[in-house]
Amino acid sequence: MKVYLVGSGPGDPELLTIKARRLLETADVVLYDHLSSPDALRMADKAEKIYVGKVRDNHTVPQEEIGEMLVAQWRANKRVVRLKGGDPYIFGRGGEECEALAKAGVPFEVVPGISSAIGAAAYAGIPLTHRDYSSCVAFVTGHHPEAIDWQKVSKVDTIAIFMGAFHFPELAAALIAAGRSADTPAAAVTWATRPGQTTVTGTIASLAEAKIQAPAMIIIGGVAQLSPQLNWHEKLPLHGARVAVTRASASSPEMSAHLAALGAEVLEYPTIEIAPPLSYDALDAAIHNLDSYDWLIFTSANAVESFSRRLAQSPRDLRGLRAGICAIGPATRKAVEKMHLKVDVVPEQYVAESLVKALEGHNLLGKQILIPRAAVARDTVPAALRGMGGLVTIADAYRTLVPDSGAAPEADWITFTSSSTVKNFLALNQAGSLQAYKTASIGPITSETLRMHGYEPTVEANPHTTEGLVDALLNHHNQTR
Repeated sequence: MKVYLVGSGPGDPELLTIKARRLLETADVVLYDHLSSPDALRMADKAEKIYVGKVRDNHTVPQEEIGEMLVAQWRANKRVVRLKGGDPYIFGRGGEECEALAKAGVPFEVVPGISSAIGAAAYAGIPLTHRDYSSCVAFVTGHHPEAIDWQKVSKVDTIAIFMGAFHFPELAAALIAAGRSADTPAAAVTWATRPGQTTVTGTIASLAEAKIQAPAMIIIGGVAQLSPQLNWHEKLPLHGARVAVTRASASSPEMSAHLAALGAEVLEYPTIEIAPPLSYDALDAAIHNLDSYDWLIFTSANAVESFSRRLAQSPRDLRGLRAGICAIGPATRKAVEKMHLKVDVVPEQYVAESLVKALEGHNLLGKQILIPRAAVARDTVPAALRGMGGLVTIADAYRTLVPDSGAAPEADWITFTSSSTVKNFLALNQAGSLQAYKTASIGPITSETLRMHGYEPTVEANPHTTEGLVDALLNHHNQTR
């Protein structure tokens, strides 16, 4: 058993190393800093989390005590991760903590992270080295300007100043006094690599007069003037937009990932919790008689996954299935295909009414039809299929519950992927709270639910998929920005 000092990088969770993720997922306890990535902390879902961060002059736990805590947790036979923003050894005081561990005879390992200087420069479009501007780089701490030999530092082509927002007027004066021109290009990158990243460019003199917000990485040198041209991150189409997603990322990972890739800050606010049905009797009976059905109809990916899990727990398997399969949309189809099954029918529009229309060309008279679905759902499909002569069996495969999510986060947009997400949001929040958001609806049924409660959706997806929802949101954002 070791103590692991893990760098979480500058903020973007996708910059975390594979090794860091593995260690977080298996940790018993995580001691973390002020700038440790919140997304990285969520990966340590089984661990006790202890905050030992420092904010300028406010040190929650003295450095010496942090070393003692690491030793004590290791002696308690815990899998210990010391999570640090950026890289543990680049102004992260990782060296001091490793010294404490070595002195106590505790085995340790350091897992590097992308330094804030590297991350901030890359995301702000500032190459730290460049054949035309810079062949050497200095990393400097801004906490104690008096401890820096500015005569030496001022001569370096590119200077990256950590933790320098508060003291920058003093730092700028020291650099200028040491011979660096006040007109030297400079940039300050705040909340680097995160959705709220902002970059201010200018010169040493102009930045000294600006109010730089912390946490900021300040980069000085000719390379800083390239930021307006090369700053790709802040040019992402949804950069700066905050989007609340009413389903957990596990339920719709593609949508959350798509929004993040477009630059949005994605705020998870799950309004649906998937739970087992009150009774599996109907589903178990249907699985027992699986070979008697002519059609198997899935109206959600959750239905597919719940059916698949229950089938796996039964004495039967897919060899008993002879039915044609209908899936309401691409996400449901993908879930079916994960079972190594082919889908026979997918409606043109991904709503119940279109599903019924897609089956009108098939002779359903006297055909046995199984619909595993949520315990409470619209009867549009079963009623229509019975009207076409089908013998319909409905089997509860899961329930949707209202989770204890508290009040909704502040955001620019909120996305609704079903009527249930709308109803549950309204149940969780005070009347009128939805007026604070632009709303993105996945389709006409969800939109109608919004209207029933007095809200006109800002946009409606077409096609009625999560991809269509993101596209509709993006188009509106671009038109009104």
